[in-house]
Amino acid sequence: MKPAEGSTVIGKAVTIRGELSGNEDLYLDGDMEGTITLSENVLTLGPNARVLANLRAKDIVVYGNLKGDLHATGKVEIRGSAVVKGDIYSRRLSIEDNASIQGKVNLGAAEMGHQAAEPEASKPQQANLLLEPKA
Repeated sequence: MKPAEGSTVIGKAVTIRGELSGNEDLYLDGDMEGTITLSENVLTLGPNARVLANLRAKDIVVYGNLKGDLHATGKVEIRGSAVVKGDIYSRRLSIEDNASIQGKVNLGAAEMGHQAAEPEASKPQQANLLLEPKA
């Protein structure tokens, strides 16, 4: 898996805790705990990514492990190596064979302001989201 040209790259040896936002495409292959917001850009979680975060982006591509909700105004792509535990809000969704998904899928309801209509019970609680050491 090679990052798209012009993307910001965060490598597999990097761990981030907190809020991450920006105005350019992002390829994340490390560990992240918090929130990621790229309203007009593409977010790609590489095969080594271990992410505990709610994601907001134009398009989201997942190869790695994600625990959190995905909100995309465009499309979400779940690749064969992905493990996703969280709800998906998007206009379009692509899921490859062997991908693992646990959560609800809401197509067509992916406006960035849609969050107010989501049931609170379906949102992961930050206190319960803890990264586990790599095996």
